[in-house]
Amino acid sequence: MPADAHRGWAHLLETVAALRAPGGCPWDRAQTLQTMRPYLLEECHEVLETLDRGDPVALREELGDLLFNVVMLAQMASEAGLFSIDDVAGDIAEKMIVRHPHVFEPGDHGLDVGTVAAWEARKAAKAGRRRSKLDGLPDGLPALLHAWRAGEKAAEVGFDWADHDGARSKVDEELAELAEARAAGDPEAVAREYGDVLFTLAQLGRFLGASPEDSLRMANQRFGARFRKVEAAARADGRILADLDGQALDVLWRRAKKEE
Repeated sequence: MPADAHRGWAHLLETVAALRAPGGCPWDRAQTLQTMRPYLLEECHEVLETLDRGDPVALREELGDLLFNVVMLAQMASEAGLFSIDDVAGDIAEKMIVRHPHVFEPGDHGLDVGTVAAWEARKAAKAGRRRSKLDGLPDGLPALLHAWRAGEKAAEVGFDWADHDGARSKVDEELAELAEARAAGDPEAVAREYGDVLFTLAQLGRFLGASPEDSLRMANQRFGARFRKVEAAARADGRILADLDGQALDVLWRRAKKEE
């Protein structure tokens, strides 16, 4: 391995330490583990956007921004005497080695059902202190992603529908319950049943092989692109959307959709 193979990593660690040191950047020195939360979440989503665009140049930059946040958090923990970035790296490396005996242990293990079962057993032993299968699922995850992962974890112990049809029927059932709550004029029940609809749709996504978080993000992008085309078309005619009736808006929307 070249002598300068880790130059970039060492340079980043030195840079972050300098930013946090006395005489460093006032903003960086003022941050805490808690104040970094929104920046970490923002950078994660920016990485996802570059993956959606398939832009390797932007991906390189956004991964750097995300890595900066990780190193900043580790630097703060180190300053508090909790752990170092080396501890973080060593822990995750060891975790991956334990979870992949078919790669790191001697012998020809092969990735078969037995190997996967052993992997799950090791994970279960590591998490033996957890009382629920859902323990360890972060509350801070985006809601749709949290629903998806909760369904995955429940399915690992057989708490799931047998197939797509079962999940699809549950969606219909929840929609009917939402209609009943709306007819009753109960706002709290409407919010509760609407949440059940969204949760069940996330589970349907598992059977369809479509991530609800990714699917909704792409739908948001499509809507944004189409809506901007509708606005542009109206401006080209010297009008604004507020002046158009529903039929005219629908014509512009269908035209924008067709242009895709």
